[in-house]
Amino acid sequence: MKPWKVVGWIIPPQQNSQFVANMEQVLDVYKRPYHKGFPVICMDESPKQLIKETRAPIEMEPGQPAREDFEYERCGVANIFLASEPLKGKRYVEVTERKTKADWAVFIKQIADEWYKEATKITLVMDNLATHKAGALYEVYPPEEAKRIWDRFEFIYTPKHGSWLNMAEIELNVLMGQCLNRRIDNIQTMTNEVKAWQEHRNNKEATVNWQFTNDKARVKLKRLYPTIST
Repeated sequence: MKPWKVVGWIIPPQQNSQFVANMEQVLDVYKRPYHKGFPVICMDESPKQLIKETRAPIEMEPGQPAREDFEYERCGVANIFLASEPLKGKRYVEVTERKTKADWAVFIKQIADEWYKEATKITLVMDNLATHKAGALYEVYPPEEAKRIWDRFEFIYTPKHGSWLNMAEIELNVLMGQCLNRRIDNIQTMTNEVKAWQEHRNNKEATVNWQFTNDKARVKLKRLYPTIST
């Protein structure tokens, strides 16, 4: 059976107990008040095609919008990792050449040891991808180091077909719309653009006003909850 689409969301067919269990866990995490020592971080990633112009674009003139030729040259694909702290209004972005388990493990170490090194425990909300597993740390770091990094986190996974529950996806959409909505042909330029966007948005302390709760889910997504016979 094909998944249902609701207001841009992709959700599974009705009466999916595992989906609602994972969803309610994520929504409970989002209810936690801000605590510097126990931050709630959302992490997501997305590929971005590197595109090179084959003909020089025509710059904007009075009464005439900027124009670019429909022809272009593909220059490979970059990957964008993003971690955001919705309650604090902070986000951190890294552009990589690949999206392997090793790249994810390095990004996770950055969260633990650079951006949140003072935190006691980091709650990390992310999609349940094959590369997003604690075992990846052991493939990159010695056992003692892998365990040390792992112990810094509480991993919370969004359910299958539930990527819309990850607030980092909202930040990625903002990044794509405000910063990466044009042709960029190399990783270094993309990295520079992304860092400038990150600094600007962090200075604004732009937060996410998340309104979806378990109470609302039990009404709006009632058909996903199993029917219990008495």
